[in-house]
Amino acid sequence: MTDRATIRFVLDGEIIKVCDVDPTRTVLQFLREDLCRNGTKEGCAEGDCGACTVVVAELNRSRDAVQVRAINSCIQFLPTLDGKELITVESLADGETLHPVQQAMVEHHGSQCGFCTPGFIMSMYAMYETSSNPGRQEIDDALAGNLCRCTGYRPIILAATEMYSLPASPSGDRSANLEKLQRKESLRIEHNGRRFFAPSDTDEFAALFAEFPEATILAGGTDVGLWVTKQHRELATVIYTGRVSELCEQQVTDTHIDIGAAVSLTDSVSVIVQHYPGLDEMFRRFASPPIRNAGTLGGNVANGSPIGDSMAALMVVDTSLLLRCGAVEREISLGDFYHDYMVNDLQPGEFIARIRIPLPTDDAIVRSQKWSKRFDQDISAVCTAYRLVVNNGKVISFRMACAGLAATVRRAGKTEAAINDQPWTSETIENACQMLAEDFAPISDMRASADIRLRACQNLLRRFFAETGSDDLETVYTYGRQR
Repeated sequence: MTDRATIRFVLDGEIIKVCDVDPTRTVLQFLREDLCRNGTKEGCAEGDCGACTVVVAELNRSRDAVQVRAINSCIQFLPTLDGKELITVESLADGETLHPVQQAMVEHHGSQCGFCTPGFIMSMYAMYETSSNPGRQEIDDALAGNLCRCTGYRPIILAATEMYSLPASPSGDRSANLEKLQRKESLRIEHNGRRFFAPSDTDEFAALFAEFPEATILAGGTDVGLWVTKQHRELATVIYTGRVSELCEQQVTDTHIDIGAAVSLTDSVSVIVQHYPGLDEMFRRFASPPIRNAGTLGGNVANGSPIGDSMAALMVVDTSLLLRCGAVEREISLGDFYHDYMVNDLQPGEFIARIRIPLPTDDAIVRSQKWSKRFDQDISAVCTAYRLVVNNGKVISFRMACAGLAATVRRAGKTEAAINDQPWTSETIENACQMLAEDFAPISDMRASADIRLRACQNLLRRFFAETGSDDLETVYTYGRQR
């Protein structure tokens, strides 16, 4: 068995080599069933509860620093660990001495039944390694992907605050072992008729997908992982984007934000919100930190869920997609990409290579609103986004896109027409709210009835007006830029 067919990663300072393994075997299964590391738990097998949280460390793109992040092991396929370090709850204690995160949980009674505790500890450990003085908001955000039935969270949050006051536990130099694992060739695994490819550049990726157009493209696994764990699908061929250098890069040009399809949501969102601060709350509520650490913006767009959170905001700012098939590239507006429920413009062998988001203009207000049953880590019932330009009280340009109201995320054409070239007043908004009923015919499901969805969307538009209907619009623009 060659190194090209061997998964290699670091665990507790040792390089682990795994070969002859099902490429869709999850990290959680490997830990519990193969290594008998039972500290990591399975609660939901879909990345919601956080009981399976582990930490992954890897070299950044320039290989000059190590990136440490929490992920959900229950939906992460084992081959995606290649070239990285895996850290579990068993990795933290030094002999009989607990890590400060663990000690803080003991001292502040952060564990009751204990089932969720390892996951909380690993999310806290990731924060411990990356933030030296987090505030309450940062702690709440870091723990948003971990659910507990027993403690009420207060002692866990206290432990997360106090863990920094305990004697520090050095993490050592991770970069040396990680450097040893960086491979020049691609990873190719075959097991019982199943194939897993992890190409290193776009040309190889494009050639593989042209050869296997029926293959499943795997990015963060936050959706594809559920195909295996919940729907019990058997994936014959998987092509992984996570090692494709060009797809993992992002940059800001003079005209737009250029994001590779394999850039994590954590990394891409930080850049987007820097330029569009009005999108901050929506992206903070987008899934959970472990999901954002693994998932990608390209995967969210390609998946095309009608209740996806990112697409409405991207649509109103005229985002475009660079698609590639073999050596041929073409660019398409995101608004033209979706045709019907889970049907898009991608042709066989074609994939999303880059996402291009125009930079904001000083005269435009861009916001997005998410309505769901709870604030953190919940799927939207309705998600709306707006781009507004007003001059002397008159609307120069208004765009609105909605998720959760149709088979795809799409613009509200009649509503936009009712607002454009009109005075920015409550009367204009009330007329536009009536047009929303002509733009969309939502369905009823477990998250909301059709009537509630429509009324929520109308009220969100009214809220947007209430936030931006100030006579002093310069104050509104400044507020939007500085949020």
